[in-house]
Amino acid sequence: MKPISMGGRKLLLTLHIIFSAIMLGGSVAFFIFSLVAASTHDMSILEACYRAMHLLSDTSMRASTIGTVITGVLLSVWTHWGLFRYYWIIAKELLTLVTIATGLYGMYVWSLRGLTMMHDGVGLVTGTPFETNRLYLMTGIVIQLVSLVAMMALSVYKPWGKRKAAVSAK
Repeated sequence: MKPISMGGRKLLLTLHIIFSAIMLGGSVAFFIFSLVAASTHDMSILEACYRAMHLLSDTSMRASTIGTVITGVLLSVWTHWGLFRYYWIIAKELLTLVTIATGLYGMYVWSLRGLTMMHDGVGLVTGTPFETNRLYLMTGIVIQLVSLVAMMALSVYKPWGKRKAAVSAK
């Protein structure tokens, strides 16, 4: 495959950074909304937080996750980095799977489930499935944030170096 031009690489990298920044910002917003939701005793504030989280999970988080994955794969394939040449890229790929599971699936489902339970009158009652769901949501948000920060750090520091070529059997 013909490598991408320097201009194309810079454009692709810029898009990758923008999508990544949107993901990180969305995750921070999720974290703030979940803290507000966990500390309020006002049902309207609780519902507003869950509505905002669900809207984020269904729009910008989904689009930024897809955009980040696509641009990341294209950067790996069209540059010298490759998909499996470096340990730090493999680590980012594994963290990407975690981010997809918690972001695209988990945060969407847990925020929707929280909204549904509130409408069923389960919200703000201690020891309920609502609190269990809130714990799942908060755990997913923290995992998402840690994964995103770790991926960004891996991109900057590029630890562990290049993988050794496989030794062929003689």
